[in-house]
Amino acid sequence: MADQVLPATARTLLARTARAQRDGRAPSLVAGVVRDGRLAWSAGRGAVADPHTDVQYRLGSISKTVTAVAVMRLRDEGRLGLDEPVDRHVPGTPFGDRTVGQLLSHLAGAGSETPGGWWERVPGGSLADLQLGAADVVLGAARRFHYSNLGFGLLGELVARHRGRPWEEVVATEVLAPLGMTRTTPRPTGAAAQGSAVHPWADVVLPEPEHDAGVMAAAGQLWATLADLGRFAAFLLGDTGDVLSPATLEEMTVPAGVDPAQPGWSAYGLGLQVQRVDGQTLVGHGGSMPGFLAGVFVDRAEQAGAVMLTNTTSGVDGALVPGLLADLRAAEPRVVDAWAPSAPPVELEALGVWFWGPTPHVLRASAGGLLHLGPLAGRSGRASRFAPRADGTWVGLDGYYAGETLRIAPDHLDLATFVFTRTPYDRSAPVPGGVDERGWTS
Repeated sequence: MADQVLPATARTLLARTARAQRDGRAPSLVAGVVRDGRLAWSAGRGAVADPHTDVQYRLGSISKTVTAVAVMRLRDEGRLGLDEPVDRHVPGTPFGDRTVGQLLSHLAGAGSETPGGWWERVPGGSLADLQLGAADVVLGAARRFHYSNLGFGLLGELVARHRGRPWEEVVATEVLAPLGMTRTTPRPTGAAAQGSAVHPWADVVLPEPEHDAGVMAAAGQLWATLADLGRFAAFLLGDTGDVLSPATLEEMTVPAGVDPAQPGWSAYGLGLQVQRVDGQTLVGHGGSMPGFLAGVFVDRAEQAGAVMLTNTTSGVDGALVPGLLADLRAAEPRVVDAWAPSAPPVELEALGVWFWGPTPHVLRASAGGLLHLGPLAGRSGRASRFAPRADGTWVGLDGYYAGETLRIAPDHLDLATFVFTRTPYDRSAPVPGGVDERGWTS
């Protein structure tokens, strides 16, 4: 594959990849960066067959994101709601009162693993074979994030029951094939790496097992090549084709239970990990299964992604994928589109400074026909973007006012019971509690 990056950039990316393979003592490692919908650079290190972009490795938990896409397709078709109880779709489990959305975001309180033998190293069976009971509910609903492989096994079962076909057939026809990911399969086919464990004190390897995980396949079974994983990165960057709408993909990237305004955090959306690294928000998923590690993360603001696959149980630095993105951003920063005038989505008179009590805020037109309300420059405070509704109101997209309704009147803004006025505590506006008749005094 011809590099689509500058020679100096390629050298930097190769140096980081080579060091990760050597220091992590990985039998083989393949990595790449994605721009403009395809791999712009890639490399293979160690004992990897040629072409390195067409060797399958196990994706591990990246399979969860594929499962989540299948669930969101059902939601978009009106077959389920994210706030509906699991029992409505997969009856008879101890998670019946937990919601589909809670399973997707690891907030359902489901146990991290299945009962019995560790599912990642022993063959699996049906949902009934798991014999789930009360002990598999380990936390209350929506109390805290708790990563659950079991939860995504249940989501795979949900997909299968709605479609009347096995999970692997559904994701193959509805997600993988439309994206052109023809070398992504539930079991290895063609050129595929052998999963290995590397001895901690010697440079020797031990083959790891591979099997059909049964109902737990939806949590970690898929195998893919670097080329296919690069295509999935392009999907996460917005090239969704007919698989999902851009709005649904955006919904999946919204963190659950974390304030994204903080300088550093790690969270989970709907089947997607969301991380703040060095001031950049990265969206994607990591993966691990016995013998394999994987990663795909994208920077949607920079429109770049990075991918990595390796056949070792542990040892490779998890910072490789974010590091490749940082290298690319530093060496070849994105050149943004030129600014151009555009018609504001509201009358100009509605824009400008508004006061919440004595605190100045600015309502301004934003790209894409949106509005942005936030504190005056140099001040701290709540900020959100708003999208128009058909009835003339606006709905908050993010920040404190996400989901809240903004109404614009000539003399005030009405937002979640807060009233913003043109001057501090304007007596002519419906300020909650009224304004003291004595007015401002010294």
